[in-house]
Amino acid sequence: MAAQERKSVGRESGVVPGRFGDPVQVTQARFSRGGGKAAPNRPLFLCLHGWGSNEEDLADMMRYVAPYNDYASLRAPLELEAAGSGRYGFSAGAYSWFHDCVPTGEDLDRDAFAAATAIDDWVAANIPDDRDVVPIGFSQGGVLAVEVLRVHPERYRAAITLSGFLAAGALPDDERLAEREIPVFYGFGANDTVIPKYEAHAFAAWLEEHTWLTSQSYHGLDHAVGLEEFSDIRQWLLLNDIASGVL
Repeated sequence: MAAQERKSVGRESGVVPGRFGDPVQVTQARFSRGGGKAAPNRPLFLCLHGWGSNEEDLADMMRYVAPYNDYASLRAPLELEAAGSGRYGFSAGAYSWFHDCVPTGEDLDRDAFAAATAIDDWVAANIPDDRDVVPIGFSQGGVLAVEVLRVHPERYRAAITLSGFLAAGALPDDERLAEREIPVFYGFGANDTVIPKYEAHAFAAWLEEHTWLTSQSYHGLDHAVGLEEFSDIRQWLLLNDIASGVL
């Protein structure tokens, strides 16, 4: 196992200390009311934030998306700025899932697999096996909302990726994922200046081949989320019997 882990580790990063593909572990999470157990008969959302953010970010967003479902919002394991230091203006701390903001090629493949494995391990240790789980992520978290499906297709009910992008390297369970036709919502800004448009279209094409995809581009939206997008997500959740669609 150690040899396999070492083989998956790549080059040294010049942005975040460490190597692309270094094994990581999720140790911090914020749960919704009741420790994420207030609505046990509804799917639980697994919130995955983006670069330089923290577990508070998507937790706040959930009141616009599925306020009556439970959630667990995870903190990425790579620290950019400690909580309370304020150097970058992130008083709750700034964290990353990857060793760069938007890694590419093998760097992205290695980091995405390492992070998705850590997330799936956290789910196995903290969420009952019979609880439906729906990953929802933004940017880096959007990559991982899909990557966890690729790592463990049977575990996740559906996924929502917002301004995500594709880790293009093939994984062993990609064919099994395609067979399951898991519902995925992919939303992205037509004016995104972080993720190139061709990357968004490549991600959508991959998702079309491997999932039951609903994809929507939003005019005027940069690398961000918006109220129109939230409305579409609520409708999609209602159609897929995941949430009520009601605010």
